[in-house]
Amino acid sequence: MKNLLNLLLEFRKVRDWEKFHTPRNLSISLSIEASEILEKFQWKRGEEKLTKEEVGEISEELADVFIYTMLLSHSLGIDLLKVTSRKIKENDKKYPINKVKGIATKYTKLK
Repeated sequence: MKNLLNLLLEFRKVRDWEKFHTPRNLSISLSIEASEILEKFQWKRGEEKLTKEEVGEISEELADVFIYTMLLSHSLGIDLLKVTSRKIKENDKKYPINKVKGIATKYTKLK
């Protein structure tokens, strides 16, 4: 992960783009790229299968989301692997297997 981040930072540095990568701008870009994933599903019905081309397009958008996520977390000094690991542990407590297996109920609605 660190090597990938270093590649991104070098890519940005040689293009003199760091000045554009404020947390605000990175957040906006992240949201836009995530919305572009949604666009691929906009007129699909139910469980309609994606074409190979659509999966390829989605993979490109996911890469953009990942890039902006990495840059934003770096900009804010967030250890993404550490907070993700912590979040999984928190979710494990919120969603105990015996209460949620096979259902999609929000933890606040669990009995």
